[in-house]
Amino acid sequence: MPQMDDVILVLPRGIQRAMDEAMEDTPVVCLLGPRQCGKSTLARAQAPDRPYLTLDDDNLLASANRDPGGFIGRLPERVTLDEIQRAPKLLLAIKRSVDEARRPGRFLLTGSANLLQLPDLADSLAGRMECLYLHPLAESEKERTDGGVLRRILDGEFSERFDGRLREDTIDPSSLVGRVVRGGFPEVRSRSYPRARQWHRQYLRAVIDRDVHDVARVRDASEIGRLLELLAYQTGCLLNASAVAGDLRIDRQTVDRYLSVLERLFMIRRLSPWHRNDAKRLIRTPKVHLTDSGLAASLSGLTATDWNSKRDRFGRLLESFVLQQLIAQAGWTDPDLRFWHYRDKDQVEVDVVITRGRDVWGVEVKASATLQPSDGRGLKRLAALAGRDFRGGVVFYDGHLMMPLEDDPAIRAVPLEWFWQE
Repeated sequence: MPQMDDVILVLPRGIQRAMDEAMEDTPVVCLLGPRQCGKSTLARAQAPDRPYLTLDDDNLLASANRDPGGFIGRLPERVTLDEIQRAPKLLLAIKRSVDEARRPGRFLLTGSANLLQLPDLADSLAGRMECLYLHPLAESEKERTDGGVLRRILDGEFSERFDGRLREDTIDPSSLVGRVVRGGFPEVRSRSYPRARQWHRQYLRAVIDRDVHDVARVRDASEIGRLLELLAYQTGCLLNASAVAGDLRIDRQTVDRYLSVLERLFMIRRLSPWHRNDAKRLIRTPKVHLTDSGLAASLSGLTATDWNSKRDRFGRLLESFVLQQLIAQAGWTDPDLRFWHYRDKDQVEVDVVITRGRDVWGVEVKASATLQPSDGRGLKRLAALAGRDFRGGVVFYDGHLMMPLEDDPAIRAVPLEWFWQE
């Protein structure tokens, strides 16, 4: 059975080119993402000749915390430091070192917490550090395909390629279910589904026991684990923090703090509502998504055999899966893209809204192999609100055909399998 490092090394990551470019002109490059998504192996593969030190080593961590300036001063000119969030005082020492010798590519850092959201650290390396975000494996990375679905959405290539005739793929849509429940963490690729679920639960325990205290002072870290398990049942839903507080029997303020901790650790993402200032009837509540659909499936007890019997829950899980693919592809397509959701008081919604400046695209996700006339309703409402800024919409579904939706050439139905096909 392949080891985790071997699996990662033979799978090119879409963000590698951006890493190379950053290291050519920036003194400090920091690769951020959830624990076990492949940051350490990618950093070592991209810069194999430089010394590699991990702060998961207790002796190194103690030395770094005892004398941050001396620790950095004793390092070689170019070095990789893994899990930098465990010794945040090193960042100020790195800043001083860079100011003395401002050469590109000096420090390659990795972190399992978002340094830009940690107190007192956001500005310590401003102008000296570029942060890149690595996500669990996208399906295109697993299959070594081009990972260009997002680019095709932005460029409008779906509408250009479709000339009014139905086009049928030869892909088996049933493979989708297994991909959703397995998720993108590299370690689960070689495991059976029961073993993958066990790994996900052990992963959560490791994060709670090891990483939570690196980013926040909490009274009982196990409460954060309970919160994440509850959110796994609600992935893809509007976030009602007061109801969550009631379910967990903790106060609302504590829930808000714990949500921030889970965001810093890249375990969840809150998807803000898209709106224009003149849109008065919009719901302003964010949605919550677990960042990995496999983790969400394991924590909420969903398996591949539940696809038909629990279709509503699977639909929300599928929405998180698609968002996961799009955000991962944004890392090597256009990091300036922003992601939202849309919902109004008429219960009309769009699962994912993508913006770049004033340009707007919409994405709907359907856990169905057939399409209904109402499936484009939200995208048409979004198009009306965005006006001339609307650039197109896509309905991803579990079918075989790419086709226009009704008579609107700007809205297309596209098979979900295109996320991992050329």
